[in-house]
Amino acid sequence: MTPAPVKASAKKYTTPVILVISLFFLWALPSNLLPILIPHLKKACRLNVFQSSFVDSAYWIAYFTIAIPAGFVAKKFSYKITIIVGLLLAAAGAFLFYPAAESRVYGFFLFALFMVASGMTFLETSANPYMTVLGDPATASQRLNFAQAFNGLGAVIASFFLSKLIITEHVKTDDELKLMSPTEVDGYFSVLFQNVKLPYMMLGVLLLITALLFLITKFPAQTRSGKPFSLKLEVSRYPNLAWGIVAQFFYVGAQVCVSSFFILYTEKAGGMSQFEATTYYGFLLLPFAAGRYFGTFLMKYIAPQRLLMIYAIINIFLMSIIVFVGGKLSIFTFYGVEFFMSIMFPTIFSLAIKDLGDKTEVASSYVVMAILGGAFFPPLLGRITDKTGNIQMGYLIPLLCFIPVFYYGWRGHRTSSAFKVQSSALRTEY
Repeated sequence: MTPAPVKASAKKYTTPVILVISLFFLWALPSNLLPILIPHLKKACRLNVFQSSFVDSAYWIAYFTIAIPAGFVAKKFSYKITIIVGLLLAAAGAFLFYPAAESRVYGFFLFALFMVASGMTFLETSANPYMTVLGDPATASQRLNFAQAFNGLGAVIASFFLSKLIITEHVKTDDELKLMSPTEVDGYFSVLFQNVKLPYMMLGVLLLITALLFLITKFPAQTRSGKPFSLKLEVSRYPNLAWGIVAQFFYVGAQVCVSSFFILYTEKAGGMSQFEATTYYGFLLLPFAAGRYFGTFLMKYIAPQRLLMIYAIINIFLMSIIVFVGGKLSIFTFYGVEFFMSIMFPTIFSLAIKDLGDKTEVASSYVVMAILGGAFFPPLLGRITDKTGNIQMGYLIPLLCFIPVFYYGWRGHRTSSAFKVQSSALRTEY
């Protein structure tokens, strides 16, 4: 028996809904510090661009390896339990940054990032499908985009404020380091490693507080089908899911590449310091946050899949400027790319799991696993950059990634009526 949808407008659901929306804010903090960690650890650990790209890989590969366990917990227990597990796991990873900074070992940082991302995988596997069933299925994309707008808010806070705690205005150039004594150089690098401690300790405490709030708050009881969690989902029977996984893989690859190497790009194209670039990076995420709200509004008049297609076409054009034109103009072009990327992840997600009924949990896991694109494509960008000595050519990677996103909005989103399953939701009980 299919449970009735949760009425998100009911006052008694206000606190649970607010807490779930807060998760979209929380997972934006560590993910949007990655573009800060890449140039920072590149300098602190003395890496090339390719090696520094594994900051992204260590983080985003967790979404591939942990999504299935997270889906199992959501199916076996509840979204609430899954969320609490994720918050605790992410907090543990954040606290690991303290010993990582003390050890000065690059691999330790990568492990801590993997732990943080593992916890965030639990959150995304639960929160995204939870928001899609909090009301009318016809407006699922709008609701998810509204919740994802708070992800944009978290991104702005990470880039504007937390970034300044890691990259300071006292960053030394290679030429300046050559003029320093070995003792002075060691002291300087010690400061670089110490700078990562405070923001991640703050994040760990915030995650623990949120876990406590979830623990003491009553949530709507999740009605499950009674069937065990199974990976035996014939993805090919649901074309919107199959193409959604492909589109999400390429989209996340594009998004991660665009932002993660922005500071390195501005150093080369704009001739500015890393500290100056963090300010530009902060402004970079403002159009992304604004785009979520504006996109939610536009979806009242334009079908989500059509808007996705239009935005992908625009971004292909803008990325061409970044790759083939360069200069300061291209730096400001990034703002447009971020604006038009804003609705892509939640729109692809909601279209991919549309009408999947009791298969929603496992389907959500597959879509979350597609975030592997964020681990796969940055090393390609880094390798091209190191080989050519030109970071503009590296940005060919995200340009090409927007092509499958365009296809998904054009045709790939279509569902198969022959295998359409009645959509499931949550029954509300206390």
